[in-house]
Amino acid sequence: MKRLYYELIESLRIAFAQIWANKLRSALTALGVIIGIVAVSLMGTAIKGIDAGVDRSMAGFGDDVLYVTKWPWSNVDDWWNYRNRRSIRYDYARQINEWIAANPDTSLKLAVPAAERFTTIIRGEYRLSNIYTLGTTADYARITRSDMKEGRFFTDVEGQAGANVCFIGFDVADALFPNESPLGKTIRIKDQLFNVIGVAAKQGSFLGLFSWDSMVAMPLTTYRRYFRVGEDCEIRVQVDVLRIDQAREELQGLIRRLRMLGPEQKDDFNINEQGTIRAQLDPIKNSLFFAGMAITALALFVGAIGIMNITYVSVKERTKEIGIRKALGARRRTILLQFLIEAVTICFIGGAIGILSTAALKSLVELIAPSFPLVNSLGLVLLGLGLSVLTGVLSGFLPALSASKLDPVVALRYE
Repeated sequence: MKRLYYELIESLRIAFAQIWANKLRSALTALGVIIGIVAVSLMGTAIKGIDAGVDRSMAGFGDDVLYVTKWPWSNVDDWWNYRNRRSIRYDYARQINEWIAANPDTSLKLAVPAAERFTTIIRGEYRLSNIYTLGTTADYARITRSDMKEGRFFTDVEGQAGANVCFIGFDVADALFPNESPLGKTIRIKDQLFNVIGVAAKQGSFLGLFSWDSMVAMPLTTYRRYFRVGEDCEIRVQVDVLRIDQAREELQGLIRRLRMLGPEQKDDFNINEQGTIRAQLDPIKNSLFFAGMAITALALFVGAIGIMNITYVSVKERTKEIGIRKALGARRRTILLQFLIEAVTICFIGGAIGILSTAALKSLVELIAPSFPLVNSLGLVLLGLGLSVLTGVLSGFLPALSASKLDPVVALRYE
C-alpha cells in the first residue's frame, strides 16, 4: 500500500512536469474537455434556472389551488365547444364553502371567486397599459403565496361595501410611485379613483408567466360595478395538497351537482392546476437537455480522441525513458499509472477550467439578462469534474496499457 502511495505521488509529479513542459499542447488537448464541461454545466444551470423561474412565477398560483374555469389551460381543438359553455358563476364559491363547512373531512379547504381582465391604470402623468386586474374577495389573501411588501389586503367589510380600494404589485407601485410609498395615495382605473392600501413584494416573472408584480386586485363587488361584467368568472379552490387527486375528484363531482349535469353528460367546465403549465414547459426543458447532452457528448468525444492521440505521442516520445525505468525495476503498474494519471490530470484541469468558465458565463448572463434565472449547485460542479476524470480514464487507459507492455530491451534500443 505504501509503495502504491509513492507511485501515485511520483506519477502526479511527472504528470505536472510534462504538462508544464508542453503547456500549449496540453492546453489544446484539454480544449475539447473544457467545451464539454462548459456545455454540461450550462445545461444544468439553465434547467435548474427554468425550474426556479417557473416556481417563482407560479408562486401566485399555489401548488395547493385548483382552478374551476370555462376554458382549459392548454391548446383546444374545438374552440366553439368551449366558447358555448355556460359561465362559471360567482355563487359557486359560496355554495362550495357551505359544503366544506358541512363536511369537515373534505379535502377541500376554501373557495374564492375571481374575475380578471387587462386594463389601463393612471396616476398623474404616469400611465400603465395592459395591467392584470383582478376582482376577488378578501379570502384571496389566504390562498395566494405572494408576500406583502407593505400595507394590507382589503377586508370583508370593504369587499361587501364595494369600496374603491386596491392592492397593487411591486412593478406597478414602482412605476406609478417612484421613490415614494403608494400607501394612502390614489390611482385611476376606469375613470374612478382607487385608494392604494397594500403592495405585494417583488416576485419576478419568467417566460411570460403570471406575476403579481404587474397586477392590481380590488373587491369583486367593485370590479363588477365598474367593469359591468356578467356572471362569468373562475373559482379558485384551496385543497389539501397531500390529497390533491381526491380533491380534484371531489371538486369535479361537486361542480357537476351545482351545474345539474346528468350522469351521461360531459363536464362543461375544466379543473386546472399549476401542473398543467409545468407540463407545457417540460418539452422546453427536455429539448434543452437533449441539445446540451448532444453538444457535451460530441465535445467530450473529440476531447477524448485528442487526449488519447497525445498520450500515444507521449508514449512514443518517452519510449527510451520507459525502457530505462523498467530496466531499473519499475513495474508495469507503475508505468501504466504514470501515463494514465497524466491523461486524467489534463482532463481534470480542463474540467476545472470549464467549471470556472461556466461561472464567468453565468455572471455575464445575469448582467445582461438579470430576469433569466441561472442556478448553479455543488452537484453540477461534482458532475463536471467527475465527467472530466472519467474522460481521462477512458481515453488514457489504452495508451498507458501499451506503454506498460513495452519490452525494456526493445524500448532501450528505440531512437
